[in-house]
Amino acid sequence: MNEKDDEKVRLDKWLWAARFYKTRALVKEAIEGGKVHCRGERCKPSKEPKIGEELTIRTGFDERTVVIRALSTVRRGAPEAQLLYEETAESRARREAAAALRKAGALGVETDGRPSKKQRRQLFQFRQDH
Repeated sequence: MNEKDDEKVRLDKWLWAARFYKTRALVKEAIEGGKVHCRGERCKPSKEPKIGEELTIRTGFDERTVVIRALSTVRRGAPEAQLLYEETAESRARREAAAALRKAGALGVETDGRPSKKQRRQLFQFRQDH
């Protein structure tokens, strides 16, 4: 957030500083895997983000659309990192709706925990047959 930081910032460093990913290696992997889009297009880790640009970032089950508010290459605490971007209202609503569906169990198979030995054998047999 210094004057020096505002000059040139790589996208991978900004995403790391904004605390979307834990390491720069994970950021690079996500960008190259197509999980980060800038203005609707795939981008490279070396891209220089600009204030006001819109990014779509997929992490785990969540997909966020954020607008860059400030540039920084320094990773600080979460409250300071949240000042670097602003999530759009539609993105927040979609994310909360998806989280509610996941919590309700609508997307997955509900289990009683870890399968028993007999159930594991049945699963193994089922996979072998198909």
